[in-house]
Amino acid sequence: MTSHTESEQRQKWLVKTFNELTTPELYAILRLRQQVFVAEQNCPFVDADNKDQASYHLCCVDATGTLLAYARLLPAGAAYANHISIGRVVCSPQARKTGLGRVLMQKSIETIWQLYGFSPIKIQAQAYLTVFYESLGFVGIGQNYLDDGIWHVDMLLHPEK
Repeated sequence: MTSHTESEQRQKWLVKTFNELTTPELYAILRLRQQVFVAEQNCPFVDADNKDQASYHLCCVDATGTLLAYARLLPAGAAYANHISIGRVVCSPQARKTGLGRVLMQKSIETIWQLYGFSPIKIQAQAYLTVFYESLGFVGIGQNYLDDGIWHVDMLLHPEK
């Protein structure tokens, strides 16, 4: 059995703009997003929403280059007029229940603040993950709502002062 520390040592984190992504990297990202959000969650929607080009892409790959986890880091104005945002947060099925989702969000928060400065981060969270995001410091704003057939809630994370 592989220890958590050993598996972390074999992981590599990449942060790239859209134009820096290689064709195989972009394909792996789109494939994972479609696999989870469209096929697994049975949620047909247009994933190619023209926000990828303005965003940074945080990827975790294993030693073979297989994409394990991904998040899109959006500048203010891309998803929300006045807020930076983290979206398309996803772990591959083989990486679930390993703690990688928490690490992905922690790295996303650190990275987005490095890229865009310390301002509040707004996310559109699937409602069943509210407790997870609250454990990272996010606070729900507004009521739950249906988006593409899945219950969501908007949440904010303010930088620590």
